Amino acid sequence: MITSTRRVSPDKSEVRIAFSLDDTSDVKDVEDLPQTFPDLEQRLQPVPPCVSLRESVQVYKEHCRMAREFHQVKHEIAMLEDRKRKLLAELVEDEKVAMEIARLEEEFRRLTEENRTLVTVHDERARQLESLCLTNRTRQDSS
Repeated sequence: MITSTRRVSPDKSEVRIAFSLDDTSDVKDVEDLPQTFPDLEQRLQPVPPCVSLRESVQVYKEHCRMAREFHQVKHEIAMLEDRKRKLLAELVEDEKVAMEIARLEEEFRRLTEENRTLVTVHDERARQLESLCLTNRTRQDSS
């Protein structure tokens, strides 16, 4: 334990500062933390602490924690942007499918109407043919 006592001025009381170099638990923790964070600009990288000052070590640890959170948030943003891109691609594909469905429904409606018209014309022609055949038989029978 190192202790230092100072009197700042004659009228002030003494200031006593004490710290221990034996308590290295914070220092060991600092050694376990990564030294650089690739996602951070150089100017935002945590500065290694003054290991003899507990407050410096705590600030460094907090800075490292925030850098890890920044990395995690940046990763989550990238994942969400990728998901957004995929959803937009799906939306474009769904819109194409919807347009194709609308085109096919319109074609189906048009062909159904054309079929009805053709069936009607066929039925009329079949009646006309039957009528002509009947008329023709009647003439042949009368002759």
